[in-house]
Amino acid sequence: MATTPTRLSKQARREQLLDTAVAIVRTRGADGLTLVTLAEEAGVSRPIAYDHFATRPGLLLALHRRLDERHRAAITQALRDAAPGVDEVARVISTAYFACATDMPELSAVSAALKGNPEMEAVQYELTDSYAELMATALLPYSGLAPQALRLRCVGMLGAAEAIAAELNRERATDGEAVTTLTALIVGGLDTGTGRYRL
Repeated sequence: MATTPTRLSKQARREQLLDTAVAIVRTRGADGLTLVTLAEEAGVSRPIAYDHFATRPGLLLALHRRLDERHRAAITQALRDAAPGVDEVARVISTAYFACATDMPELSAVSAALKGNPEMEAVQYELTDSYAELMATALLPYSGLAPQALRLRCVGMLGAAEAIAAELNRERATDGEAVTTLTALIVGGLDTGTGRYRL
């Protein structure tokens, strides 16, 4: 077991442990991630790993939140850099969403490992709300919908995005098809003032 040459602050140690956890999931899958394997790979004692996460589900939940924060940060940055226009904003949201599936497969693996965990259900609701707000804020300038109605449509679009991502993961769609489809659903789900109800 390697030793860490310097003492890290509690927050820095937690970040190091989560970085190590990502690497473990990437190479061994979520089933290979335990508090014991984490301690061994990070070169710390087992009590340190247990002190930070207490249980394996606690570790998986912390890792899920960490990966999700990175995903949201990437989408937020992409939206900041996007050219104005509903088609471009919808394309950026779609591209960033599916980039997560390919660039961060660990997120799907950790989500799957947490299926059936009661805490995960609450986390999923929280994350869906957060994504819906992010999308609604970006799309509001291009929509004739009231903010609450737009947020609800964004929740529906996220459900569609998850279903399309499942098709992508099963290799029943390409990245390009996934992005094009979700972009069309987002644009079609906005009331752009034409007076027609479009879904």
